[in-house]
Amino acid sequence: MKIEFKNLDIGGLKIDLPLIQGGMGVKVSMSSLVSAVSNEGGLGVIASVALGEGFGDSSSDFKTRSRQALVSSIRETRGKTKKPFGVNIMCALTNYADLVNAAQEESVQVIISGAGLPLKLPSLIKNRLTKLIPIVSSARAAHIICSVWQKRYKRLPDAFIVEGPLAGGHLGYSREQLDDDKHFFLDKILVEVLAVTGTFANGEKKIPVIAAGGIFDGKDIARVMRLGASGVQMATRFVCTYECDVSQEYKNAYLSAKKEDIVIIQSPVGMPGRVIRNEFVKRITQGERIDFDCAYRCLSTCDNKKVNYCIAKALINASRGEMDKGFAMCGTNAYRIDKIVSVKELITELSKEAQRCLSEGAV
Repeated sequence: MKIEFKNLDIGGLKIDLPLIQGGMGVKVSMSSLVSAVSNEGGLGVIASVALGEGFGDSSSDFKTRSRQALVSSIRETRGKTKKPFGVNIMCALTNYADLVNAAQEESVQVIISGAGLPLKLPSLIKNRLTKLIPIVSSARAAHIICSVWQKRYKRLPDAFIVEGPLAGGHLGYSREQLDDDKHFFLDKILVEVLAVTGTFANGEKKIPVIAAGGIFDGKDIARVMRLGASGVQMATRFVCTYECDVSQEYKNAYLSAKKEDIVIIQSPVGMPGRVIRNEFVKRITQGERIDFDCAYRCLSTCDNKKVNYCIAKALINASRGEMDKGFAMCGTNAYRIDKIVSVKELITELSKEAQRCLSEGAV
């Protein structure tokens, strides 16, 4: 069967290209980037985490401001695109339910949820118009979600994103698994998740599986689509675009990174995280307690009495360009980026190369 790099059906929601821009926080993927991706035919995604800093009335609590900031970002995005877009809401957030509610009240078409198993997500959704996409790192996680959702809520995910160990940001793998590339790699996990979704498929209803983590170019896209992926999610490539909302200093960290600068740290979230090494990263990995004052209480998995830095503050600082007080998260291939391009240029390049590889059989 001929495979083409076009059309992604997420529970009846039609996306022109099978390309999702991964949600990147804090304040990396906001209205400018998200709307640009959607306008070019992909699915742009707002990252909802820790948006309250610097937003609105500082006398109100952080979670209230975070909800208000998310609503504002959704409305700004809608003012820039008529195409569908989504919101990424991490399960580990202490205001998870509130942000899910805000997203559906604003009629966001897609909610993507990872950093834990979103087993209760359907209970927070008032209608079937909002499409739900869990992020998983294993077939076991996909099976649990399908089983629980089907039994409790009489529904299945509208799609899955399978995130391999080469992804950026927080990773759903142990340090040991990240070092074991014989058993833990995207292609293998993708095929295993496809087997799970096949067992839950109802008649002609298919659960699309989106491959993520280490997808860098059209060759990578063609490879995973030949394995059965319905599309891809990419995040790292979109940081170095003119439209990306983050500071120029953050983008410069990508442009100057060498392969050996991309390292794994243990995050206060309780997961490993992939970042670009700088002086701040060196200090925290040595155990130094840095400017610690948890003003946010944003993560249910973070024990602020035990950790030596606040990751929300570090990422907020980095988004502003204060790289001496934070760090840039990234995928394993970030060092391969050598210039800033427009979203249109990037998506055109990816689309042409993916389609050529799919047509020629070259991977």
